Amino acid sequence: MATVELRFSALPEHVRTARLVAAAVARRAGVDESVLDEVRLAVGEACSRAVGLHRRHQLDEPVRVKLIEQEKRFAIEIGDGVGGKHASDEHHSVDGAAAVDDAAEAAMGLAVISGLVDDLDIGSDEDGGLIKMSWPVAVHPVLP
Repeated sequence: MATVELRFSALPEHVRTARLVAAAVARRAGVDESVLDEVRLAVGEACSRAVGLHRRHQLDEPVRVKLIEQEKRFAIEIGDGVGGKHASDEHHSVDGAAAVDDAAEAAMGLAVISGLVDDLDIGSDEDGGLIKMSWPVAVHPVLP
């Protein structure tokens, strides 16, 4: 099982790089060509969401992306720093109106992702929010 890890500062211009790397690693892992656009779009949406959350909450930590090649699946984990250790940090809190905007924008982004990914898990870890997605990989014949 091979894993590629990316960490990037929460700047919108880095989302494109994450999409390109995810598509390249997915292709190498054996994800069907017809699914690569879905991988790119889902990664772009999840990374854009994480960048937006980081910027709104003024977090300095990088956005975390793991691309995991498994035997029969290609998995991607995208983590943000919102929640986790910042859940009770008053410096990073937002006012009520901003919280409502965050929730509406997050719901829209998650709806888009759920339309692109069959295997989706939205949760958190000790560092913050975590979106896990995976796609099947093509079975390659064993060459002699």
